[in-house]
Amino acid sequence: MEKSVQMGTNRTGIDMSPLQSKVMISGAAAATPTGGSEAELHELGKEYIRNAGVIGTVPLPGTLRGALKAMKDKLSGKHTEILLNKMGERLAFERSGVRVYECFIAKCEAAAAAGTLPAAVDLDLLRQFCIEEAQHFALLRDVLAGLGADPTAQTPDADVAAVASLGLMKVIQDPRTSVTQSLEAMLSIEMTDNAAWELLVRLAREMTMEAIGDQFHQAEEQEDRHLSTIRHWYEAAVREEAGLDAAPGTH
Repeated sequence: MEKSVQMGTNRTGIDMSPLQSKVMISGAAAATPTGGSEAELHELGKEYIRNAGVIGTVPLPGTLRGALKAMKDKLSGKHTEILLNKMGERLAFERSGVRVYECFIAKCEAAAAAGTLPAAVDLDLLRQFCIEEAQHFALLRDVLAGLGADPTAQTPDADVAAVASLGLMKVIQDPRTSVTQSLEAMLSIEMTDNAAWELLVRLAREMTMEAIGDQFHQAEEQEDRHLSTIRHWYEAAVREEAGLDAAPGTH
């Protein structure tokens, strides 16, 4: 059984050095802030926000069909670029999601070989999830190309999502983290992915792209399964570490 949390020589807490901690506290209390007051720093921060630009733009359609579609939507009051932005975000997320799953699978395979893989984790199902992530990437790529958009372009929200997910990816890629710790990071990733697909389905359908909405709904249903499964695995792994039985109502 995997046991990622142990009692050890953790020296990060203040109780490890009572004498030196008193010196540190008194020094912090005596220190004089420099560079302005808190209110002045707050105002400076707001000034930066007011003068900042934007994180990229949605590229213009690369085909005549895409340009005509965008013009038609503008005339009807719809902003297709918002849908393209969110689709570009999902495409980038799914592409990196395949790599994350591959890395997590490797960690689980190593744990299985060592006999420490949490009992709830199903490697075959995990590999199937990885295949589905790749299929979702291909779906988004094809839909974007069909709308006359460039699927290789990085949209603003794709940029933001990449930055936001960096920490979670580092947790999974770190060889020191356990399967259980990585499952918690996977859970955060799947929760974000699930909510994003729900939004994509609604946006597509409300912009009268019913066929695209139906395709996205199929991906959303698969993501629902990813999320519920990862959530169950994570809870089961933590309970296993704690020496508890499976949670009531789970199987």
